[in-house]
Amino acid sequence: MKQLLVFVLFAGMFCWLMFSPIYKHVLVIRQALLQQEANYLLEIGASGRFGYIDGAMLAESRARLAQHGFQAAALEYEVSSTTGVSADDASAPVPRGAGIRLVIRYPYDRLLDIDRLIGVEPPPEEARLAAGGMKMSEFVP
Repeated sequence: MKQLLVFVLFAGMFCWLMFSPIYKHVLVIRQALLQQEANYLLEIGASGRFGYIDGAMLAESRARLAQHGFQAAALEYEVSSTTGVSADDASAPVPRGAGIRLVIRYPYDRLLDIDRLIGVEPPPEEARLAAGGMKMSEFVP
């Protein structure tokens, strides 16, 4: 009986040691892809040509991230400006000197549940990975 208990405990620890680095790697890659996409959207949206990040840009972003394995419906985007004006309205671009903020959130998708094998509680179901930034608008009317 003691040997069976040792085997079960060892098997759980062995599974965690083998697969945890893979899940952590997936988590790091997801975070990097989200940050790369946020930087790209900010670079395009805050350029002198646009001055906004509208729904069409966000739809293209969802499609790009879906190509990397993200679920498009689970992506959450938050676009705002430092002046309080809408930063997602193409008819009223954010003027030069005002900042455009973007935050992209995505759920962990139970990615860290394997950590339960060693007694580490995974993030709650409502927790999200987040990436974002702010860039000053270069749009001149």
